[in-house]
Amino acid sequence: MFRRFRRTGVLGACALAAAAFAGAAAAPAYAHDSGNTLDFTLYAKEIPGPGSNTSGPPPKVGQVTTFADDLYKTKGGAKVGRDGVICGVVRVSGDQADVSCVGTFVLNGGPGGQLTAQTLITYDTTNQSPSGFDIAITGGTGDFKSAHGYIRSTSDGDYQKMDFHITT
Repeated sequence: MFRRFRRTGVLGACALAAAAFAGAAAAPAYAHDSGNTLDFTLYAKEIPGPGSNTSGPPPKVGQVTTFADDLYKTKGGAKVGRDGVICGVVRVSGDQADVSCVGTFVLNGGPGGQLTAQTLITYDTTNQSPSGFDIAITGGTGDFKSAHGYIRSTSDGDYQKMDFHITT
């Protein structure tokens, strides 16, 4: 059911997510910084919640799920942050579901702040995972209060690869 989506959400993760989304706080330690632009890659791995291995009926409009990821500089490397994502099904048509996700990213160390991000993903309920998708950076706090940009999320084995492109 939603488990297939949750693994790709990153904000996620979206997540979906999201990443699942990151206070580029530690970014200077591993980012390319050109003026007011930060480009870096993180790997998100979902933290399984209760009942996360269950399956069920197809998604329904109004159904909501939450998930969290740990964020790593490299696959299997040191943990550099975390995200939290909430997703809701907003449309279902045949084997397609539109899912709207909002997430917050926090990284350890560096300047202070968080990033928020959101996306609308069209998800094929018969497929194990959607192809890559973009997540809009909608704002931030602290040192990232004027942040905008996007995160490109793609599946990478047991992880979601998240390429951050941030302008502050």
